[in-house]
Amino acid sequence: MMMDDISALVLLFSLLLAFVHGFVAVPKECGTARSSSYSTDNGISSVHRPVTGSASLSTCLFAQVEDEEENNESSGSATAARTRRKSSGPSSSLRRARDLMLTLVEEEACYVTESGARAFVNACAPNVMIADCFYPQPFNGKAEATAYIQRRIAQRKGKGAIRIDNISDGDVACGFAWTWTCGNEEGLRGTTFVELNDNGEIQYLQEIPEPIYKPGDLTKELLSALTKGLEPKTPKPYQKRRPTKACEVAKYLFGELQEGEFTEATDELMTFFDDSVIYRDFNFPDVLRGPAQVRQFVEDFKFPGCEFKPVRFDDGETSTCFTWEFTIGDAPDAIKGISFYELDPHKDNKIVYVRDVPESAIKPPLLGTWARELRPGLGVFQPVPLGSRPGGM
Repeated sequence: MMMDDISALVLLFSLLLAFVHGFVAVPKECGTARSSSYSTDNGISSVHRPVTGSASLSTCLFAQVEDEEENNESSGSATAARTRRKSSGPSSSLRRARDLMLTLVEEEACYVTESGARAFVNACAPNVMIADCFYPQPFNGKAEATAYIQRRIAQRKGKGAIRIDNISDGDVACGFAWTWTCGNEEGLRGTTFVELNDNGEIQYLQEIPEPIYKPGDLTKELLSALTKGLEPKTPKPYQKRRPTKACEVAKYLFGELQEGEFTEATDELMTFFDDSVIYRDFNFPDVLRGPAQVRQFVEDFKFPGCEFKPVRFDDGETSTCFTWEFTIGDAPDAIKGISFYELDPHKDNKIVYVRDVPESAIKPPLLGTWARELRPGLGVFQPVPLGSRPGGM
């Protein structure tokens, strides 16, 4: 079976499951008065207004969510951004990349306001590349960057805001984990990586939103099928180190350590995780908690012929973000992703939080597109109460 066939099957299966499990709240009777509810991830239901009269399916769906999404709620963002500058990373140093993105996203609201969009474009280098993995192709240069950010604003339809849940304390580059919020609800999450040039301008940005449908163990089963018969790579010796700077920890764990014998390298890897670690991989609906679950996750995804290749690192000290590619055998295409790692200096600089997000194989993803159309301020079919996922968990 070819990769295109497998992708098509996975897509079809995902769509079927999405409808079966109620990701799309299709009204049973669009022409009759009723109220519907979605069950949130926390088991809390949000009740929507009745829909009456004769209407198309899309009209009924839009009517359900129209009154839930309020205008941009940016109050408090500027204060939060200033507080985060003081609390993120070295207290006495300026971190250009971190500070720029806090200003653009939280103070200027660059993803939801026209004035913010202009500030974003002004901060971009002439040769900027924006690789938003929701879209099939990157946006190159300031003209395309302008079109990109305007498209993002148009999609939000003046609704909601973006909350930065965590941001690495990088100077030349940084990454941040984010959540879409609207009114008293929160929705889509994702991660963005940003790299500056020598002039402090944005020269590269990569963004990946979480998948609406999370395949969970189906990911493992698919990889098992795709790697059947492939040869494992020969282990190489590596020199054990104990870096303490977050970006150097990431380079060691996902560079040098990747080459070692699997069991020995896994033993070494686990010494960097704190007992309180929370690991969020967006292929799965639930977070992993503690080293035992993290180790099981690592061991479950040991497949021959696969290679995890870091591409770009930031220079964060207490937290770090990096982009990567995942290849299977000699397949020409790689799966792109972004990871965010947070260390705790009060716990021997061990890892306390991880967020991994892979790109979708289909761009733009159908479920993600529908969710953004139906709930432009939230980007998901099933939002949750605001603040119910600490740190965007």
